[in-house]
Amino acid sequence: MKTRMALFCLVVLSNIPFERGGNSCMAATNQGGKIVIYQVFTRLFGNRNTTNKEWGTVEENGVGKFGDFTDEALKGIREFGTTHIWYTGVPHHAVIRDYTAYGISNDDPDVVKGRAGSPYAVKDYYNVNPDLAVDPAKRLEEFKALVQRTHRHGMKVMIDIVPNHVARGYQSISSPAGVRDFGADDDTSVAYRRDNNFYYIPGDSFRVPDGSVPLGGEAHPLADGKFDEHPAKWTGNGSRLAQPNAHDWYETVKVNYGVRPDGTHDFPALPETLRGASFQEHAAFWSGKDVPDSWIKFREIALYWLDFGVDGFRFDMAEMVPVAFWSYLNSSIKMKDPNALCLAEIYNRDLYRSYIQLGLMDVLYDKVDFYDTMKRIMQGHAPASDLIPIIDALRDVDSHMLHFLENHDEQRIASPEFAGDARVGMPGMTVSALVGKGPSMLYFAQALGERADRNAGFGSASRTSIFDYWGLETLNRWANGGKYDGALLSGGEKALRRHYTALLSFSAKSQAMKGGYADLHRYNLSNGENYTERHFSFARWSGGSRVVVLVGFDRDNGAQIDLRIPEALVAEWGLEDGTYGLKDVFDGSSRRLVVEHGRGVIRTVLKPLESQVYVFE
Repeated sequence: MKTRMALFCLVVLSNIPFERGGNSCMAATNQGGKIVIYQVFTRLFGNRNTTNKEWGTVEENGVGKFGDFTDEALKGIREFGTTHIWYTGVPHHAVIRDYTAYGISNDDPDVVKGRAGSPYAVKDYYNVNPDLAVDPAKRLEEFKALVQRTHRHGMKVMIDIVPNHVARGYQSISSPAGVRDFGADDDTSVAYRRDNNFYYIPGDSFRVPDGSVPLGGEAHPLADGKFDEHPAKWTGNGSRLAQPNAHDWYETVKVNYGVRPDGTHDFPALPETLRGASFQEHAAFWSGKDVPDSWIKFREIALYWLDFGVDGFRFDMAEMVPVAFWSYLNSSIKMKDPNALCLAEIYNRDLYRSYIQLGLMDVLYDKVDFYDTMKRIMQGHAPASDLIPIIDALRDVDSHMLHFLENHDEQRIASPEFAGDARVGMPGMTVSALVGKGPSMLYFAQALGERADRNAGFGSASRTSIFDYWGLETLNRWANGGKYDGALLSGGEKALRRHYTALLSFSAKSQAMKGGYADLHRYNLSNGENYTERHFSFARWSGGSRVVVLVGFDRDNGAQIDLRIPEALVAEWGLEDGTYGLKDVFDGSSRRLVVEHGRGVIRTVLKPLESQVYVFE
């Protein structure tokens, strides 16, 4: 038998049906592989105070600043192969802190969640959270400097836009000349009018929900169970009650996009002929069209931030806003910056293709399918084969689907409520990052095993608080006094970070991530040695770059596995009978691919929770 030495990437990952390669439509990275988004909760990242008093003030618990993203910190973030940083919580949202010296009105705790406030209750779209600046009077300048620093480190900047709702106390003091505030010109005597920015409940005043306890019950001059709003507006999640429920998004009001209360539309219909058309064609369609006022306002907001230097947006709860609006907004964004990344939070799988093909979204959350299933597999509640129908069903939009295992809405992997062990995320993230063509996302401190196992105030344990002032001890150990060298991390934390760094930087560089893939899982369940539903495997390739992935989800048991490569894939790769050298991306260890009679086998020992990745060039 001939011996052919080659670098081959073997990773036990996912089950993917055989399909020849094709280039992903995503072209926002110049690294050759996939987009990697690093989501960071901006106010928590640089906070070195870990007093962590429940409902603590800034003075007690501290808060991070834009300036904490130093050159050293950004280098550390870049090590993951990061192409985009999503700075979460940047637009000025309602917050319980006195900034009246800077012309900012105080926010009422009765309609603010937490002390630090929800980043999804935006108060002023033309400025940034004053908490994040060393000098609140220069908060825009400090954010501008962060954007420029991020760009110098080869990464793009994303921020949130929340089109469905704004803070109940929205009041912009920073709008450019000629830009009118949301609601400033509304006719509040009617429930609906097309160019009203909000929906109203004429004749009734807003009442604070029963059961809400602002600031955990602490006394505050404005925490009196009242908020002056007459007439009452509809609440952000669609509640039409003057007194919403305590579980509603009562801190926000819903924005009107020309959708009448009966659900019919009061704006030009988007023709089906534009499905899959270019953004230029969409822009041409909307040119000269009469559209609702809220559409224009959000277009102005997006273009303002593009002018500022922002490179893309994460759109909160995008499915609650009509697809036609997204065609209008995203075509405007793309006309200004064709490379701007438009990422949509969306959970309705029936709308995926419309939001991509008509709404011009670049990327959608793959939450209700991929993430939810992967979570059950990681917890031991589902077989790995459950991933296969998801991969099959989304193959035509695979390059648009964002994979993640943590974000600000989801539980931390290491939390007792999820897996209780950060190592469980290693095989899960390997599959998540390499199985498809779409972007991957890493949440800050995920690669350090953050547990989020304490209540912070309004937020509850298992999710890192987005409502409260808090500090993360894992980040402090990585930061090591500003060196960001991880010298204070435990051995387990260092190993975890090495895994994520190797995995995601590989995904960002490998051409194979844009190409073909083959399901090895089903084949090995029938033909493999010691291969079970607690394993997952697949192959990726493009041109001469070939990757095989194998992972194990079992926490306690390893196995000696003969991973079988089917004839169809051997033929696709043009392999002759012989022996081929393989090298693991994670630890540099060597394996062999032996091809006999047109079929291949890789013999390996897989440890508990291990991922193996080898590259075949």
